[in-house]
Amino acid sequence: MRILMPLVVLMSLLTNPARASDDGSAAQSVIRAQEQALARDDGPTAYAQAAPEIQALFPTVDVFMAMVRSGYPPIYRHRSFEFGPSQAADGTIAQRVHIVDAEGEAWEALYTLRTLPDGSLKITGCSLLKAGQSV
Repeated sequence: MRILMPLVVLMSLLTNPARASDDGSAAQSVIRAQEQALARDDGPTAYAQAAPEIQALFPTVDVFMAMVRSGYPPIYRHRSFEFGPSQAADGTIAQRVHIVDAEGEAWEALYTLRTLPDGSLKITGCSLLKAGQSV
């Protein structure tokens, strides 16, 4: 039993980084799907990546797209969109994204995502901060 417990702890430590990596990859896939849909002005696909609570706040694709265009122009139109580190805790994934907007200004976005009961991963929020600004 005393040998079994350290093995369980060791296995947990060895598998958690893989799990975090899997979570980050899954989050990046969802964010990338939305980012690419926005680039094509494909509102339905971009909207489909949003969690139900976001869809409740913006109840139609048109309302959602208007919010993105007016509130998140660096995400809507950008020169570059690169993933930074991610973190997973308590069923939520936080993913950083480094963005250069259409005018060449640098931004940092922090996306949050969660897994829904059906197993799908959806975006629950996005905070945007101009690079170099304090929070």
